[in-house]
Amino acid sequence: MRIHRSSSAFFAIETALLLSLNLSAAAQSGATQNATVTLDRGWQFRQVSTSSDPNTGWMPATVPGDVHLDLLANKKIPDPFYRDNESKVQSIQDESWEYRVIFNVTAAQFARSHVDLVFDGLDATANVYLNGAQVLFADNMFRAWRVVAKPNLHVGANLLRVVFASPIKAAAEVAALDPWQPKTQTAPKTYVRKAAYEYGWDWGPTFVTSGIWRPVRLEVWDKVRIADLAIRQRDVSREVAHVDAEVQIEAARSGHANLTLHYTDGTKPAALATKSFDLHAGLNAVTIPIEIRQPKLWYPVGYGDQPLYTFMAEVSASAKTGAADQREVKTGLRSIVLDRHPDKWGRSFQLVVNGIPVFAKGADVIPFDSFPNRVTTADYRRILESARDANMNMIRHWGGGYYETDEFYQICDELGILVWQDFMFGNDWQPGTYNFKLNIEAEAEDQVRRLRNHPSIVLWCGNNETEGAMGWAPRPALPADVRYQMWQDYLTEFSGILPSVVARLEPEVPYWPSSPSADYEALSDRYQSGDAHIWDVWHGRVPFSTYETHHARFVTEYGFQSFPEMNTVDAFTEPADRTSIFTPVMLAHQKNNEGNSIIHDYLLKDYPEPKDFASFLYVSQVLQAEGIKIGAEHFRRSRPETMGSIFWQLNDCWPVASWSSIDYYGRWKALQWYARRFYAPILVSPHVEDGSVKVYVVSDKTTPMPASLRVRLMDFNGRVLIEENHDLSIDPLASKVYLDWPLAKLAQAGASDTSRVFVVAELSVAGARLSRNLLYIAPTREIHLKPANLSITTSGTNGAYKIRVTSPVLARDVYLSLGAIDAKLSDNYFDILPGETIEITATTNATLAELKAQLKVVSLIDAFATPAQPTSVSAAR
Repeated sequence: MRIHRSSSAFFAIETALLLSLNLSAAAQSGATQNATVTLDRGWQFRQVSTSSDPNTGWMPATVPGDVHLDLLANKKIPDPFYRDNESKVQSIQDESWEYRVIFNVTAAQFARSHVDLVFDGLDATANVYLNGAQVLFADNMFRAWRVVAKPNLHVGANLLRVVFASPIKAAAEVAALDPWQPKTQTAPKTYVRKAAYEYGWDWGPTFVTSGIWRPVRLEVWDKVRIADLAIRQRDVSREVAHVDAEVQIEAARSGHANLTLHYTDGTKPAALATKSFDLHAGLNAVTIPIEIRQPKLWYPVGYGDQPLYTFMAEVSASAKTGAADQREVKTGLRSIVLDRHPDKWGRSFQLVVNGIPVFAKGADVIPFDSFPNRVTTADYRRILESARDANMNMIRHWGGGYYETDEFYQICDELGILVWQDFMFGNDWQPGTYNFKLNIEAEAEDQVRRLRNHPSIVLWCGNNETEGAMGWAPRPALPADVRYQMWQDYLTEFSGILPSVVARLEPEVPYWPSSPSADYEALSDRYQSGDAHIWDVWHGRVPFSTYETHHARFVTEYGFQSFPEMNTVDAFTEPADRTSIFTPVMLAHQKNNEGNSIIHDYLLKDYPEPKDFASFLYVSQVLQAEGIKIGAEHFRRSRPETMGSIFWQLNDCWPVASWSSIDYYGRWKALQWYARRFYAPILVSPHVEDGSVKVYVVSDKTTPMPASLRVRLMDFNGRVLIEENHDLSIDPLASKVYLDWPLAKLAQAGASDTSRVFVVAELSVAGARLSRNLLYIAPTREIHLKPANLSITTSGTNGAYKIRVTSPVLARDVYLSLGAIDAKLSDNYFDILPGETIEITATTNATLAELKAQLKVVSLIDAFATPAQPTSVSAAR
């Protein structure tokens, strides 16, 4: 690996050239003596070359960022997401890149006792030079790096260079140093800690990038600084919360200090706690115990509010000089238990928050973009609010990406979304070298310290599928002594190092070794434990009904693919690419080897061939939504045997055919609309089992609820064959059958041809509908829908519109599209009963005339060759 060094002469030239990039303005942190200088402007980058001229080839760079985005901004590469451009930018990963900046240090700053250079993230193998001296070697994108910088600084202009080796070559060099690697066949890429998804996944492209991907700064201080503030929730109940404020203080020398802690829930004046103590040089741990009577507890969404307490610590080395440093954190007070008691099904797996067993409803979250620094606050909020709006109360933050920003978790805290947090180990077998183990221990300490104040994080998980990967080829064929060593290394890392870090830094939050895992218990049909990934649907090409044969205790992955809508496909294709799902560009945006064929094969099992490309996209979304609905409702009906339904996946990192319920641009697919219904707090779920139609009601509510249940057997023209109405008291936190219709009863009522009838179950309170669900007795392929002559009227003004849709017959999966208009709809992909009018609200900046011109409404039967009656659209007067 070549390290390009600047001579003193080169440094003088660079200084003269770059003084215009001076960063002398320091961002002072509050009124404290300590200060921060952000180093986020004036950066340049270039490809490392053999040129003897150190000033050739430099281009403007953005920090935080990465080399792909910098090349794109400088118009050196095409848009990597467009058509098949991914293949045209692969050489970037094989090159080395360097970044540089000139920054100014004032005399006052240099006079301070300590000046530290801090990198929050370097991706990934990097040598850092300060005024020509190497001050850091980094090999883990998930760690923060602090360098004592003052010995290599001076007053005035200073040169900072960061040289990134090719990630491919750097990893191969490290792997070559491990004598076990040829025996274990561990992938070289895993030897450098880097986001696994960068190397490609079966939903994501390959962009193995490099760069200063998190902020960089100087921190200047004299006597003391606060290195960390953690609020340890020792004992939390509705009556009292006993918490410890643990403050880590770095001292330059021994001496006396004072610590003041302010805390408030935002509605009362701040309370105060103080402590005086003696410091020793180096890191000091200081604890202030706090008792909060009648605390305001933080709850998951749907179970209560999400109040956040603010804690601020101030440290001073002298009463005369005031606070030297301060640190503020926000957290919610809650108790969290992973309950794993023995029961009749095996061993339970349920998260208990503030004493409430919570059925986890949600989806897995992958990185929001292939290039993390393109993700905005609006992106985070749009996707996470979409999760909440679809009645999700948990996301699983998947281990093949990167630990998210504080902002991401702050939004989860605010919204009440629980986070199952994987450590960043995705599928690949991990190295077992001693240096690797030390590296991941430091990584875990950095991340647990950074994230432990977020109440949304309720479980730390060691990895994604690495435990199961021991059984994947070629490992079963490896020699016994090699497999033994690999398993010892695995246990050391995922049942030794990582849980030890969590136990030391955040023991109140449970740790789980892998997803999926039974914590090494043996499983059988009669004994289930831990969490499960269910992939016989899709990978095994079995019917969707197979979901109902699974009785896992907690499901953390299951899914099925669909295509995004036409607007999204338009963004990365040309017209010639949209003639089939099997064109080269459509296949380039499908990362599962046989993905498009699998979607096509499943679709033809249930439906005719769609009549055109746009119809295929639409039907693929219906197919996905209907399939996941079968699994999600089964898991919810199985409560308390099953206590979690987390489907794969919520979001995308680029425009692609994938398992997501929300596409790259934030557009809801049919699955997201369905999820809002099948994850409703109270769900009515009719189901055929044991020769009967059984009507379940599943409640996430903590108290009984009175409700009215209406169940009808209807034909597609609206004729009611059977109807029953019952007043209920819905049991809390339970799943229960409230109505049982033997199938013989349906036949006696004239429903011998089940392909032309359906059951509709409705649950309401005081006339307001809580949940409605349709059940088709016949298999989907045998259902004979009638052409739906939809009638549509539109009305409204000033961006708030109403769209009313009526059908004389049953209309399935009615889909409203508005072309290029950006609008927020109140519902979509919904069913209309015969003779029923559904009113949808649309919020948009478009005019009513523009909305009418773009509005297109179709139902499922319109996607196939059998022509439907024309749809009429009119404006209400």
